[in-house]
Amino acid sequence: MRTETILKYANERVPRYTSYPTAPHFSPDLDARDYGQWLAGLDPNAPVSLYLHVPFCRTMCWYCGCHTKATRRIAPVDAYADILLKEIDTVANHTAARLKVSHIHWGGGSPTYLPPRRFEALMDRIRHRFDVLPDAEIAVEVDPRIFDDAMASAFVASGVTRASLGVQTFDDSVQRAVNRIQPRELVEECVDMLRDAGVTGLNFDLLYGLPLQTVENCIASARMALALRPDRFSVFGYAHVPHMKPHQSMIAENDLPGAAQRLAQADAIAGTLAAGGQVPIGLDHFARAGDELARALEAGALRRNFQGYTTDTAPAIIGLGASAIGWLPRGYVQNTAHTHDWERRVLNGELPTARGYRLTPEDRLRRSIIEQLMCTLSADPAALAAAAGLAVPQADLSAFQAAGIVAREGSRVIVDPAYRPLVRNVAAAYDERLQTSSARHAVAV
Repeated sequence: MRTETILKYANERVPRYTSYPTAPHFSPDLDARDYGQWLAGLDPNAPVSLYLHVPFCRTMCWYCGCHTKATRRIAPVDAYADILLKEIDTVANHTAARLKVSHIHWGGGSPTYLPPRRFEALMDRIRHRFDVLPDAEIAVEVDPRIFDDAMASAFVASGVTRASLGVQTFDDSVQRAVNRIQPRELVEECVDMLRDAGVTGLNFDLLYGLPLQTVENCIASARMALALRPDRFSVFGYAHVPHMKPHQSMIAENDLPGAAQRLAQADAIAGTLAAGGQVPIGLDHFARAGDELARALEAGALRRNFQGYTTDTAPAIIGLGASAIGWLPRGYVQNTAHTHDWERRVLNGELPTARGYRLTPEDRLRRSIIEQLMCTLSADPAALAAAAGLAVPQADLSAFQAAGIVAREGSRVIVDPAYRPLVRNVAAAYDERLQTSSARHAVAV
């Protein structure tokens, strides 16, 4: 019964809800002048987070859905770092004080494709222009295939505390089908280098729904990953969108598993991780019992932002780099995704803002409801609305209730953990913009 119910909704296309409203609703009406005012208005006593985007990889993985480009030439990556240094200065010049920083996240692309000396220089510039707190988390997405001793030394010098490794799968045939050859021994070597460098927080990304994946090789990959003892896992379903990412056309659609197979793979990975001592976090994350993320879930302090589930409670995230998205008290802002345009605007001393969104009180209320559902599988819309002094948003949950996906306790909405894969579908009931959106989101499962 559970499987049939989930499969009924599995192919619905719904946002991942790392924000609300979601990025397709950002508008070019919000420009660099608005962003400059928002930066100037940040509270100097409240810490902020920084997100730095490096849109380069040495090779393209055919499943990739990120804003990135593949190049074997290091020159453009080196040049990009120069511009990023200037953008750090430009942003810092717009703030009213030297802001405190509680969290730094490097994403991509492959941040570890930066020359190590460039990574150190960028971290030095951040520490010069911002007050990076002594207990700040500094997290970097790592491609094990291009991580070496020199970058490990740069991590030591820069105070990196957490690394997220793109493992995806350990199966040879699947790796060949997605153009990411990455033997287990290579990943283990990377893990050893990171731990020797004092990077004690490790996250592994795993994927399901890839070509040639089966329940059996998903379980095998999850077990191999557990043996390397990471603290956390992120488990994502592959989103096949070749109309948006042309390189995905290299993947043979006939090799892709169907909805029932995808669900079985997701369940198999989740079950294997749970048996290995990992606690399910929200929709698709896992953390070992006692990890900070698991403690945040227990305490009701878990958050969700553009980097996924987090313990980061800073009221602002400043995005740096081409296509980077910022999250400020007044709304969202995104840099231009075109690297050459980003470079031109930064060199002209401008904030490279392409678009954004001004939050309304109604938006903030719906965001709170959706975030709580995504984090804890539970929300009390009436209580949140009363606290905000607003009317309770209307949402038709009748079909979910009839199917046993959702229950109510008073005004509280609770998603049955057995139907965790459908929490995005339930959250979408509170998304008043979804029906009028032309964006094509990933399937639910």
